[in-house]
Amino acid sequence: MSPVRKIGVLTGGGDAPGLNAVIRAVVKAACNAGIEVVGLEDSFDGLLDPSRTRRLTPRDVTGILRLGGTILGTTNRGNPFEYPLDGPTGKIDYSERCIETFGQMQLDALVVIGGDGTLNIAHQFYLKGIPLVGVPKTIDNDIWGTTSCFGFDTAVSFAADAIDRLHSTAEAHRRIMVVEVMGRYAGWIALHGGIAGGADVILIPEIPYDFDIVVERLRAREAFGAKFSVVVVAEGAKPIGGKVTLLAEARAGVVERLGGAGALVARELEHRTGKESRYVVLGHLQRGGTPTAFDRVLATRFGGKAVELLTRGDFGTMVANNPPDLVPIPLADVVGKTKTVPLDYDLLTTARAIGVAFGD
Repeated sequence: MSPVRKIGVLTGGGDAPGLNAVIRAVVKAACNAGIEVVGLEDSFDGLLDPSRTRRLTPRDVTGILRLGGTILGTTNRGNPFEYPLDGPTGKIDYSERCIETFGQMQLDALVVIGGDGTLNIAHQFYLKGIPLVGVPKTIDNDIWGTTSCFGFDTAVSFAADAIDRLHSTAEAHRRIMVVEVMGRYAGWIALHGGIAGGADVILIPEIPYDFDIVVERLRAREAFGAKFSVVVVAEGAKPIGGKVTLLAEARAGVVERLGGAGALVARELEHRTGKESRYVVLGHLQRGGTPTAFDRVLATRFGGKAVELLTRGDFGTMVANNPPDLVPIPLADVVGKTKTVPLDYDLLTTARAIGVAFGD
């Protein structure tokens, strides 16, 4: 019989389609195993203030499988080890208070659903003695150790649909259409969405690009009779020798905000080709909405597996997708790493073979 009788569940970082599906699976699997579930609101802030918690039963998660967002809320200010408040250093360590609250609530373990930042915090708490299991969450698909994360398929599907629509207007007006998608350090969405949408050029963070090569590709299309082109740009893409384009610098508790890569590329391509260029930023539209069937299934599997690992005592691990199985891997092996697109990735090879340019 499992010694785990009461667990907490929280979601951290940016929202992703499928978060509610994970919560639902955790609650249903836990309750079916006789384990009580407490939802911690606003990420780790729920461990700072016990009033921001609530018991979750199967009735509470009925109907949330198809919903985007998260019923528990999330926060970008929720690192208890470096909470951004006024003080001599501008940060306060509230981790011990969180551990005290964990004990006061008589929790036996946590399920922490989040991206690299949230999982790093989870690992620190595990080292301080809190039993927990992590569930990887990011539409960027850049968490090390797992083949895929829920939310990625939904984001790619939306990006491909948007690119399809932009093809129509690009062809009608004989323009260059530039589509900026998310992807700070990894180009998974740009690559998969661009290929699915039939983009002519895809610019990703892993491959610094040369404008001359991009222009050469677009002119070659025109030489073969194409009167329009579609370019997909990850927000973290940058020219050779250049820097990423920022909307805002980093500040206490908040990472830098990327944005403007699409506008930069459109402006430069119009200048160099003399052809009208427009850009579209998909932004947070990629995060919202109903998760695809694939993401609902994957998220459900993640949630159920997390509860299984807790009952087995496999603490300090993250559920990883290693098709066809879900397996536990140590959080220590995950944190501090980013899964970027390998330069020998087979989809890159295929894309080049069919004529897609990457500006290198």
